[in-house]
Amino acid sequence: MTVPQSAPLRSDLNSRYGEERLPRYTSYPTAPYFSSAITQRTYREWLAAIPQGKPVSLYLHIPFCQSMCWYCGCNTTIVRRNEPVADYLTSLRREIDMVTSHIKQKTTVGGVHFGGGTPTIMTPAQFAELMIFLRQKFSFLPDAEIAIEIDPRRLTREMLNELGASGVTRASLGVQSFDPVVQQAVNRIQSFEDTAAVTEGLRSAGIRSINFDLIYGLPHQTVASCFDTVQKCLQLHPDRFSVFGYAHIPTFKKHQRKIDETALPDGAGRHLQANMIASRLINAGYQQIGLDHFALPDDSLATAQAAGILHRNFQGYTTDTSDILIGFGASAIGRLEQGYVQNEVAPRAYCELVTNGDLPTRKGYALTADDRLRADIIERIMCDFRVDLEQVCAKHGTTPDAALGSADRLEMLITDGVVRLEGPVLSVTDDTRHLVRSVASAFDAYLGTSGPIYSRAV
Repeated sequence: MTVPQSAPLRSDLNSRYGEERLPRYTSYPTAPYFSSAITQRTYREWLAAIPQGKPVSLYLHIPFCQSMCWYCGCNTTIVRRNEPVADYLTSLRREIDMVTSHIKQKTTVGGVHFGGGTPTIMTPAQFAELMIFLRQKFSFLPDAEIAIEIDPRRLTREMLNELGASGVTRASLGVQSFDPVVQQAVNRIQSFEDTAAVTEGLRSAGIRSINFDLIYGLPHQTVASCFDTVQKCLQLHPDRFSVFGYAHIPTFKKHQRKIDETALPDGAGRHLQANMIASRLINAGYQQIGLDHFALPDDSLATAQAAGILHRNFQGYTTDTSDILIGFGASAIGRLEQGYVQNEVAPRAYCELVTNGDLPTRKGYALTADDRLRADIIERIMCDFRVDLEQVCAKHGTTPDAALGSADRLEMLITDGVVRLEGPVLSVTDDTRHLVRSVASAFDAYLGTSGPIYSRAV
């Protein structure tokens, strides 16, 4: 089969924007700007102020894996036994107890996301007990989405059945690449057959919404190998794809030093891979959702994008409309109406704090009026590739002139043809949508010399 050719990235745009290291803008301001000024006391006050009857979403972080994938950018710890997981889950329930004690009423939940690490490292009994506990502490809406991230290499039949019995509605499977050379280079050997068996098993258990995670920009990865991976994935017909560029930050993730940097593609090569994946998925009937998601036309992400109500949070693009996300577990980040909170990152330190009866809050950020305006502008750019500045600014009691006047990089982006400004409407041109993070960054008041903490824009 012939691999479709991708349009080359203009060299001038590649040199000017493609190599920049920029946030993915799953929040604004981004996590590096959180500080210890947000304390346990602050968080208690924010929890107590949650309006009665307002639905919230929950994020639970399970920071354990059985082996380390060398590309991984998550906060996770390698464990060989279940005892550390069991001890951690005891602390997790204690944190949930403490958090709910500070909320004035039993809160309604519209969505739950289990992230990792590998959440399915829990035993079936442990997962069932945790779900029962959550339902005791919160009132779940009848249509609440319960999503979980899965490593197909580690999922047992018993756990698969328990996911269905506990009401999981969506599963996200890590695929990354089916190229055996790439898999060897990143220490993640995963067969197509195992992935297919898990996908079929999840559907048999009643979990109908399936997402596959793919990564481009990995060592030894090529356009041809990306194409082969997508072709295999399409045989399994998942509802969604999340397609991410590998972020090589060995200064912060020391296990990434095991990756051969000379085998990594450059910015132009990454663009070719990303563009080919996008083209193949679109040709197969998937709709592109924002920068890096793809969904079938009847999927809720696609309908939300069509209606202009797509949102973006720490899990990526989402249909979640709640502006309150309560995070539980080590390193978990939450968002309340007043701002962001993040827990202690190290699992052992997290457990010690909770055991001592302390909320594990370590840092956060209190939003200003200017932050809220910029966050709304950035979210619409990231979700819709356009923003009606007059409409957004009116909601915040200001004018487009004020927003445009503070966007220092915008003039260059317009001159280079990356964006168009027609009246109050700013839009990213069709052939430069891969540079949407560069456009969003024009409204980032905190972006300075980011160094290697972010991934490349392309």
